[in-house]
Amino acid sequence: MIKIYSLLAASVMICVSAFSQNADDVLGKWKTIDDETGKEKSIVELYKNKDGNLEGKVVTILNPDKQDAKCDKCEDHNKDKPILGMVIVKDMEWDEDEWDDGTILDPNKGSYYDCKMWIEDGEPDKLYVRGYVAFIFRTQYWYRIKD
Repeated sequence: MIKIYSLLAASVMICVSAFSQNADDVLGKWKTIDDETGKEKSIVELYKNKDGNLEGKVVTILNPDKQDAKCDKCEDHNKDKPILGMVIVKDMEWDEDEWDDGTILDPNKGSYYDCKMWIEDGEPDKLYVRGYVAFIFRTQYWYRIKD
């Protein structure tokens, strides 16, 4: 009887660990999709900064006509800076099963939004990216780039 309970407990532990998300699962390059047009926009590389918080930088702009695009609508230190190479995700903190409490910049609008990111169980190559202000939000889906 003890063997049966031990096997059952081990099986449950394996199943739970197989579906739990690790903070590092989001690291790497992701193709961004414009949620308004459905078109591929850019590739953003997500990485941890020196404090262990998640950041994301635009490493490729996919539209050949926008390679030299600048953040002309930004009103801060990013004003008129190239979007290529710009850090658009900042200060994300890991919170059990998602990255949260950071910000994301929409360089086309020059606006910052509170942000959270997560990967759903069974979809390791799809990142849910939610930008929000109070109760108003929009969610984009980013897709992992495999090297």
